[in-house]
Amino acid sequence: MKPDVLEEVGAAVREVSASTIEPWFTALSSEEVHEKAPGEVVTVADREGERLLTRRLEDLLPGVPVVGEEACSLDGSLVRALEGDRAWLVDPLDGTSNFVAGSADWAVMVALVEHGAPVASWIWQPSAARMYVAEQGSGATCNGSLLRRRSAEHVLPRRLRGTVLTRYLDPPTAAAVDRNREAFGPLSGGHGCAGIDYPLLAEGGIDFLLFWRTLPWDHAPGALLVQEAGATVRRLDGSPYLPTQTTLGLLSAADAATWDRASGLLA
Repeated sequence: MKPDVLEEVGAAVREVSASTIEPWFTALSSEEVHEKAPGEVVTVADREGERLLTRRLEDLLPGVPVVGEEACSLDGSLVRALEGDRAWLVDPLDGTSNFVAGSADWAVMVALVEHGAPVASWIWQPSAARMYVAEQGSGATCNGSLLRRRSAEHVLPRRLRGTVLTRYLDPPTAAAVDRNREAFGPLSGGHGCAGIDYPLLAEGGIDFLLFWRTLPWDHAPGALLVQEAGATVRRLDGSPYLPTQTTLGLLSAADAATWDRASGLLA
């Protein structure tokens, strides 16, 4: 991708966040928050942000479809566009529950998908003013500085730091995690926002990250980021991650050896 397009997408994400999403932070009324599924909320900030970001991306690459989280919640067939030659993925407000609660742990995320695989991604954390950008084969950056994940291959298992989102785990997997967690260092439940947790892995704050439910807009941006920073991302059966797949379970780790050890949580 041309450098100017990378920069233009990043600028569009920041501008939409500043003009359409951030003004709602700590300013939402109850009428502006709705439950779209049990335990999942959507706000006027999500919807307005996606609408404007969709328009900006369509202007940047005319004819390329935009697959947005909120649009797909109304029409699930839109996700099929990811199987074509090229499509945008948009999560206008990742961590909506945090946003509603007044927590700073939320992000705006975009990915460009080609032939079913992410080739570029942007994660903007407004509260920290941190923009993460990744491009397939070209590496990952934070605010323009190169990100390179340090290996954890020689870290003792009991010192490995992990995050496991247990909310959606099926009973056998949840039981395995509980049974095996003492072999590792502290396990957190994460920040309730993939746009926070994936960058944390890329920058060395944790050594592995396990998700069960893997909706494409939640994981394509972060998966590419950590891979381009040098981490290993695989489905639980060891196969590569593709956002077009509906397979449950996705494990990311600092390196291949750490991925193998972290997969012991599920043994």
